[in-house]
Amino acid sequence: MTRQLILGAVFRALGAFPSGWRYPGAHNDPLRDPAVLRRTARAAEAAKFDYLFFGEWLATGPDLEFRDPDLLARMDPLSAISYLAGVTRRIGLIATANTGYYDLFTLARQTASIDRLSGGRAGINLVTGADPRAAANHGRDPLGGAEPRYDEADEYVRALRMLWDSWEDDAFLRDRAPGRLIDPERLHRTDAVGAHVRVAGPLTAPRPVQGHLPIVHAGGSARARRLAGELADVSIVAVASIADAQSVRAETSARAAAAGRTDGGPRIVTPILPVVAGTTEEAQAVYDTLLGLVPLAGDRAAQAAGIQSVDFPGNRTIRALSGIVGVPLGTPELDAEVPLRVARRFSEGGQRLLEAVQTRTGRRIGGEHPVTYRRLLAAHAAPAGAVVGSGSEVADQLEAWFGSGAVDGFNILPPFLPAQFDAFTALVVPELQRRGIARTEYEGTTLRDHLGLPRPANLHVADAGRARAQGISA
Repeated sequence: MTRQLILGAVFRALGAFPSGWRYPGAHNDPLRDPAVLRRTARAAEAAKFDYLFFGEWLATGPDLEFRDPDLLARMDPLSAISYLAGVTRRIGLIATANTGYYDLFTLARQTASIDRLSGGRAGINLVTGADPRAAANHGRDPLGGAEPRYDEADEYVRALRMLWDSWEDDAFLRDRAPGRLIDPERLHRTDAVGAHVRVAGPLTAPRPVQGHLPIVHAGGSARARRLAGELADVSIVAVASIADAQSVRAETSARAAAAGRTDGGPRIVTPILPVVAGTTEEAQAVYDTLLGLVPLAGDRAAQAAGIQSVDFPGNRTIRALSGIVGVPLGTPELDAEVPLRVARRFSEGGQRLLEAVQTRTGRRIGGEHPVTYRRLLAAHAAPAGAVVGSGSEVADQLEAWFGSGAVDGFNILPPFLPAQFDAFTALVVPELQRRGIARTEYEGTTLRDHLGLPRPANLHVADAGRARAQGISA
């Protein structure tokens, strides 16, 4: 059987590109998010995506308006996937939770319940990020450094799985004659006591349909890769090249083997932002428009609207661009053409930025449609892993990454909804299906089925079996 590409659809109602909500016809009203959520979920399921993915951000403020407007006001991920359990039938549903702020017992109960309600389609992305505003919102002191946060996450994942296994699959006898509903020997306490996590159990919800929900971890640090290698089922890592992805896979697989895993380690998934249209030129025009809509310091339209330069992130100034390209740029007009004599002096980083802008927009230094300072600065300010082109061109890039063995799949981040997700499902997915690397029908019923993950044995039963074997051998 041909290995299947993993496709996840990341739901960001206002789009994954900072200016996506400004694109003509794009969804831009958070009060109407439920409607675009339903539409996106149904479109993703019709295209046979493996899952819908919901990130999380536990604080807000006006600074997010320009850095990442989708984070300003968003639906709770667990509520969203609970709702979608009744709106969809086959697609997986992955929510994000921060181990530093989500009560372990409560999260175990919620996720086990959602997995039952969805027929085994739930997954959980566990993150460890620290934000002083999030800590204040939860009435806690700011979380410590990366090491203690990841140490806590290690304990959290292990205890979470033990809680899910509180009830054995056949614990419910349902024997009417003697009046025995359960076998108490098949109901287990957890008694997890560590430096960071303490919980007793048993869980007040039956074992999930999948046994354990797939554990996802998103992070690129060495400590994140260690957690993923040892404990995760899916590792989401942003990488710049196939070579980088192959390096990450090798490291993660080595950590998995060192931890005693025999499954080769987690599935490796990387996020991409595809800009798709019927032709290369049309896709380039969409991306060019998105760059033109990114508010920048020195933008006369922004100034006329009362937006001050201080409102923008620090990377949206000509001064910041000068540092990237390695050339003092002075104070040019944003829409002025970048002269060839200036572009020739760009540093290596500046040349990479220039090449990306030219490839993705079709603009050329000295051409009929020249590269402007605005496009360079906007591309620097919104450094998304964009793939721009026709359906077949985008499919070519995905196939190249997948075919190299560097990744198992992609998290698709549409720059805006609904048109760009519609373009991906209409133009890219059929091409991937034609090439035999994307499914045309769901073969299994659970998220584990979609990801090719076996249903795990109950940890309490396995521990008891090992104890008995050791006692016999002794």
